[in-house]
Amino acid sequence: MKKQLAFVLAAAMTIGCMSVPVAAEEEESKVWVIATDTVFKPFEYTNDDGEFVGIDVDILAAIAEDQGFEYELNSLGWDSAIAACQAGQADGMIAGASITDERKESGWTFSDGYYNATQSMTVAADSEITGFEDLAGLTVGVKTGTQGASYAESLQEEYGFEITYYEDSPTMYQAVLGGQVVACFEDTPIMAASIQDGELAMTILYDTENEGSPYGFAIFSEDSQELLDMFNAGLANIVENGTYAEIIATYLGEDAAATAEAAMLADDEAETEAAEVETEAVTE
Repeated sequence: MKKQLAFVLAAAMTIGCMSVPVAAEEEESKVWVIATDTVFKPFEYTNDDGEFVGIDVDILAAIAEDQGFEYELNSLGWDSAIAACQAGQADGMIAGASITDERKESGWTFSDGYYNATQSMTVAADSEITGFEDLAGLTVGVKTGTQGASYAESLQEEYGFEITYYEDSPTMYQAVLGGQVVACFEDTPIMAASIQDGELAMTILYDTENEGSPYGFAIFSEDSQELLDMFNAGLANIVENGTYAEIIATYLGEDAAATAEAAMLADDEAETEAAEVETEAVTE
């Protein structure tokens, strides 16, 4: 009986010891689940070959390679991507999400900015509307939950127009072309790419641009802080080694890449100087 008991105890101890490396292996092979939009060209979209591509897609891939982590990218749509993160079904979100105080207050935690984008108003190419003053009593289109929607809402009372909300950009664009709305508010680089690639008969009114704000990678839980830290570290590295500029140039051209890279490097320099000042203040 004692021999049988000793054998059982030894076996239990052996199993217990074996469980440690298995758990470690599971932890090392973690795959982060990242949600994104479906149609937000040139940041995320499906190309003619059926491949999901875009600035966000390439930046995420480059950062993951730099930092050595695995991920699964789920194309869900804007609202569904947010909902998946809030429900714990995704660890983070990259979808051209503007960094705003309102979003921070509602539970978003952002990375460093990776692209500064303005919002502007776009009309049909044959439209007689030239500015906000022409919108009184008319209806414009926006994409639900976006910075473009916030921009339109901030102007609505002053200029007296109505707003119709859409779930995706292509539907909103068709509403402008079909006359259901007289204009739409959208991120300027998205609108420019859509007009060019889709040969849309639409015109961006550049004098309606706002100051804009940077896009950021977002998490909604402290459990994803490690992922956010890796994103920031990887972003700094790909800016420094030139990969970032190559990605922007691929989708927006060399001029846009130079501007975006300069802005990123300026932000990095400003953050470094701020950190040095803070350190000096503490040591003093």
